[in-house]
Amino acid sequence: MPDIHVSAAVIVDEDDRVLVVRKHGTTRFMQPGGKPEPGESAAQTLVRELDEELGLRLDERDLRPLGTFISAAANEPGHRVVAVAFAATIDPDTVSVQAELAELRWISVADVPGLPLAPLSVEHLLPLAWPGRTF
Repeated sequence: MPDIHVSAAVIVDEDDRVLVVRKHGTTRFMQPGGKPEPGESAAQTLVRELDEELGLRLDERDLRPLGTFISAAANEPGHRVVAVAFAATIDPDTVSVQAELAELRWISVADVPGLPLAPLSVEHLLPLAWPGRTF
């Protein structure tokens, strides 16, 4: 199964909500992030992607490493995603939909069952945002 390497952000706000995004032409929500450009580190990729997709200006020092996680890709059948994940806390008023994003949502634990989410989010990243929860 071919791998897609990405950097992903588990972004929370002060109300313990998690930011998820949906790209144009897709149905599943996922953590923001994206694929690296040649020579970029995982943190550099995420800083660039967050700026491009959400207008969010962070520095690498604002990111807390969470680890590397593997799941089935949400939008590329027959592929799996290998994500280097980071956590950050932000003010929700500092982000807006840009670039290839169609929508963003701030979700709570109660929103998860009714929302189409990427396997990576359900299996690995949301449980990191809300420790002790499984989805």
